[in-house]
Amino acid sequence: MKKIYILDTNVILHDPKSIFSFEDNNIIIPMVVIEEVDDKKKRQDSVGRNARLFSRYVDELRKKGKLSEGVELDNGGKIKIELNHQVLAQLPKGIDPNKPDNRILATSLGLQNEQDIPVILVTKDINMRIKADALGIKAEDYATDAIDIDELYSGLKDIKVPADKINSFFSNKRLNQEELSLDEKLYSNQFVNLEDSFGGSQSALCRYDKSKNYLVPFIFNSSDVWGIVPRNREQRCAFELLLNDNIKLVTLVGKAGTGKTLLALAAGLQKVVEDKDYKKLIVTRPIVPMGNDLGFLPGDKDEKLAPWMRPIFDNMEFLVGGKDENTASAVADLKEMGLIEMEAITYIRGRSIPNQFIIVDEAQNLTPHEIKTIITRAGENTKIVLTGDPYQIDHPYLDSNSNGLTYLVERLKDKELVGHITLSKGERSELAEIAASSL
Repeated sequence: MKKIYILDTNVILHDPKSIFSFEDNNIIIPMVVIEEVDDKKKRQDSVGRNARLFSRYVDELRKKGKLSEGVELDNGGKIKIELNHQVLAQLPKGIDPNKPDNRILATSLGLQNEQDIPVILVTKDINMRIKADALGIKAEDYATDAIDIDELYSGLKDIKVPADKINSFFSNKRLNQEELSLDEKLYSNQFVNLEDSFGGSQSALCRYDKSKNYLVPFIFNSSDVWGIVPRNREQRCAFELLLNDNIKLVTLVGKAGTGKTLLALAAGLQKVVEDKDYKKLIVTRPIVPMGNDLGFLPGDKDEKLAPWMRPIFDNMEFLVGGKDENTASAVADLKEMGLIEMEAITYIRGRSIPNQFIIVDEAQNLTPHEIKTIITRAGENTKIVLTGDPYQIDHPYLDSNSNGLTYLVERLKDKELVGHITLSKGERSELAEIAASSL
């Protein structure tokens, strides 16, 4: 049975292509949603861009027929702009009929009373879903790009094998994955910890090379990277991905204190300053809430960014402090030399960035579309590292299942240019580990 989906404004601003994501069902856009989208179109951020994209998509559809009567979509559905506001009278007393959210609810309630087919309000606003439920309207989150966080790909797999397989791996420096007799496939650049199936202490940590169909030893076994020594096997895996120039996109996921940002910065400094494999290290993070302009803050761009980039500066000063006692001066010198650049994500869009090492911190506060926008900026010989904790999200319309970082991890986990590892053990301090695990 076909359904009627009514889209809230936040769904459209989250994904301007959402109108094409409901198969052969009918899409209703209340007029108040068009008005709200119109109010956002002049913004110079991702919200404004999405508003303009949606308007262009609808304008193209307008040329095919009357939106007030419904226009056929290529997937067999139909899109309609709902003009009927007389249903506002059906709202219970005490609910302000002039508020945009309530006008959307009124339209939903009116259509539900008029139609014999299911009517569903789609919104990323939790309170909107609660209000809809109270009015007897079925409401859902926009979950087209959602990932089950409990099933998120970790990047590391423990496999029990006979001891002779481990010995063969050490002798031949490789092991054909077909010899493992696995029920599940291995993904490109997935890490595997081979354990003795008979309980012996012997083990081997290796990486799956999809192009050769082999488990291969680590390439980088240096004792430290820019003074940072890996403290657990996940951190060793992280450095293996970060230092490998053939892996162009790396995602590091983990709770607070697991070392995501520190490892990424250490590898970035090593590759840019010491090894000179890249021209510049660019570090960026979302301005939370994502998309807010920095213009209201005093000072030039660096001064505006300072409050948001303070965690990055703290890590940078800690790392550079191992090389130079005057940490603040040393970081400033690296910036003046053009080796380090702190940038707002707002200014990344529209650029083509070749031969640079890019770190995107707090990437869990980005939407899937924003993640795509950033990655498509990568030019020749550019490496991008995204770090974040999917359980600490400040974006009002994202959660652990729908943010861009988890979406990216799942969608690209089998690409040969991509690597991922989930860091699970906190290394900041015993107190920080207790807080991250128990609070």
